[in-house]
Amino acid sequence: MVPTGEGMNVPDRRSAARRAAKRFFISAAWPFVRGLIRLKSLLSYRRQTPRLYRKWIDTYAAITPRLRAAMTADAATWPARPLISVIMPISNVDPKWLSEAIGSVRAQIYPHWELCISGDASTAAGSRSLLEDQAAQDKRIHLKFGTESGHASVNSDSALALASGDYIALLDADDRLSEDALFWSAREIALHPEADLLFSDEDEIDDRGRLFDPYFKSAWNAALMLSQNAFGHLGVYRRRIVAEVGGFRPGYEGAEDFDLALRCSERTTADCIRHIPRVLYHRRTPASSVSDKSNAWNAGRLAIADHFQRLRIHVQVEPTRGGYYQIDYDPPEPRPTVSIVVPTTLSSATTAKCLASVLAKSSYDNFELLIVARADHIRAAKNDAQFARLLANPRLRTVDYEERAFNFSWVCNYGAAAARGALFCFLNDDVEVITEDWLERLVSRLRLDGVGAAAPTLYYPNNLIQHAGVVLGSGGVADHAFKRSRRGYSGYFGRAGLEQDYSCVTAACLVIRREVFDAAGGFDESLPVAFNDVDLCIRIRRTGARIVFVPSVEMYHHESLTLGHHAAPDRRSQFRHDVDLMRQRWNAVLQNDPCYNPNLSLVRGSLFCLAWPPRGPDPMDVVCSSGKLSMSRTSRLV
Repeated sequence: MVPTGEGMNVPDRRSAARRAAKRFFISAAWPFVRGLIRLKSLLSYRRQTPRLYRKWIDTYAAITPRLRAAMTADAATWPARPLISVIMPISNVDPKWLSEAIGSVRAQIYPHWELCISGDASTAAGSRSLLEDQAAQDKRIHLKFGTESGHASVNSDSALALASGDYIALLDADDRLSEDALFWSAREIALHPEADLLFSDEDEIDDRGRLFDPYFKSAWNAALMLSQNAFGHLGVYRRRIVAEVGGFRPGYEGAEDFDLALRCSERTTADCIRHIPRVLYHRRTPASSVSDKSNAWNAGRLAIADHFQRLRIHVQVEPTRGGYYQIDYDPPEPRPTVSIVVPTTLSSATTAKCLASVLAKSSYDNFELLIVARADHIRAAKNDAQFARLLANPRLRTVDYEERAFNFSWVCNYGAAAARGALFCFLNDDVEVITEDWLERLVSRLRLDGVGAAAPTLYYPNNLIQHAGVVLGSGGVADHAFKRSRRGYSGYFGRAGLEQDYSCVTAACLVIRREVFDAAGGFDESLPVAFNDVDLCIRIRRTGARIVFVPSVEMYHHESLTLGHHAAPDRRSQFRHDVDLMRQRWNAVLQNDPCYNPNLSLVRGSLFCLAWPPRGPDPMDVVCSSGKLSMSRTSRLV
C-alpha cells in the first residue's frame, strides 16, 4: 500500500503524483487527444495531397537512372515482349495537353508499343498538324481522322481498328502515363500470360504538372466495381476479348471505359484480372459541367444495368452519395430459411431490447431466432417478465448447454449445429436493427455468383461507425475500416459507404450460406475470445467464396455491453494468446490483404493514409530478382 498523508516520503509522493497525473490524462486529456487523432485520420487522405504525396513519391516511387537502366536490362531477358497498343481517341483537346500525352507514351521505358490515335471532325488544325509531326518522327504512331464529331465511342473504335498488339491500353488525350506504365504492364503479362485484364493505381495532375489525390485501389473487387469504376486507369485489356465483346458501344459516352471493363470481365475469371499497385496513370480533371457529370453517371448506370441484364438478374441502380451507385436486388423467392444464431447470457436489458428489435422490425418472414445460452441462464430469464415475453415468441427457439469455460467460437458452432436454415446469421446479442429489410438485403447478396457471406454497417449508439468492413493486418491482426467516423462519412474515394468485397467482416452480424460455413470448418474453438471472425473469414475466402459488405443495411452495435470486452483484465492473457496464434497462422495473409493496398498504412488509426514505407516489394528488387518476382496481384488471398 502506498503511504498517504504527511508521513509520505519524497519518492513516494512523486510516485503518487505520477499515478495521479496518469489517471487525469486517461480520464480527461486522453479523450481529447484521441479526438485529435481521429480527426487527423478522417482528413488525412485529403491532407496527403499534394505536398505530402509528392514527398512520398520522391521517397518511394521515383524512377532513378539506376532503376531505369535495370528495367531496360530486365525487359531484355523476358522470353516474350508483348506489343501493347495504346488507344487514344481525340476530340477537342488543348494541344499542350495532347503534346504531353503523346510525349508520355514516347518516353516509355518499355519500347514495344504502338500509339493508335483517332481524331474526329472537331480536331483543331493545330492539333492535327501536331499529330502529323509526331507520327513523322515516330513510326510507332498511327493516325486516323474521321468525318464526324462528338462520338467518343465511335472515335475509340476507330483507334482500336488501328491496333495490332495482343493487348490494348487506354489513354485519354489530355492525360499522361508514368514512364514505367507499359514496362510494368508488359512485365506482368510476361510473367502471367493468362492475364486478360490489368489495371493500376492512378492519381491526378494539375495544370502545373503537380501530382495529387492518388487512388490506391484494392485488387479486383467485383462488388466495388458495381459501385464505382474501380478498374479505371491504367486499364490494359487482351485485344481478343475486346473484339469478342464488340469494342466500344455508342450511347455510353462518359463511361465507355466502365462499360468495356464490365463486359470484358464477364469473359474471364477473377484470377485472370491483375492489379498493379503502382501509380501508372496521371489523370487530368478538367472543369466539367453539371450536365456532363449527369450524362456520365447515367451512362455508367446504363452500363451496370446492362451487365445485370446479361446475367439475367433483376436489379435497380440508384444513386448514392459521392456520385456513385447503389444496387438493389430483388429478394429470393421462395425465401430460404435463415437461422439467426444469438450467443447470449440473457442477463442485460440491452439484450432484451436487441432481441425485441429483431422480432419486431424484421420484414423478412422466414427466419428462426436461436437463443444459445447456458441452461441456468435460460431458466433465470423465464422468471424475468421482459425476457419471458420474448422467449414465448413462436419464432424464437432456445438451445441450451451446461456451464463451461467461456468460448464464443464453441457457442456459435453449437448453435449452428442445432440450426434448421439453409442460411445462418450469426448475431451478437447487443446488435439492434435499424434497417427493417436487413435480412432481405443481406440474403439477396448470397444469390450472387461466388458470394458466401455478407455483413452490414454497424454504428455505435452515438452514430459513429463501428464496422464498415475490416482491414487485415491493421494493428498487427485486423481492425475496422473507418472506425469512429461519423455516420454518413464517405471515406476514401467513397469506400465507407459503398458495397464492396472485403477479406473480412465482423461476425457481430454475419449472414453466411450453410455449405460455405461447413466448407470453411466453422469457427475455430482454439480462438475462444478474439479474432475468431477474422480467422473464419480468411478460411471462407480460401474456399474461393466472396464476402460482401452491404452498407445499405444499418444496425446499432452496443459493443461489449453484454459479454464484456475481449481485452478486459480477466481475458487479457487469452487475448494475447489469440493475437499470437493469428500472427503465427496467417502472417503472410495479414500483410497482403487484396481488398486493401500495400501503399496504404496498416498503423491503427491511420487506415487509408499513405504507408511510410509501402509494404510492396521494392521495384529495384523486383527487376533484379532472378526468380522473376511479380509486382501484380489478384483478389485471391496468398
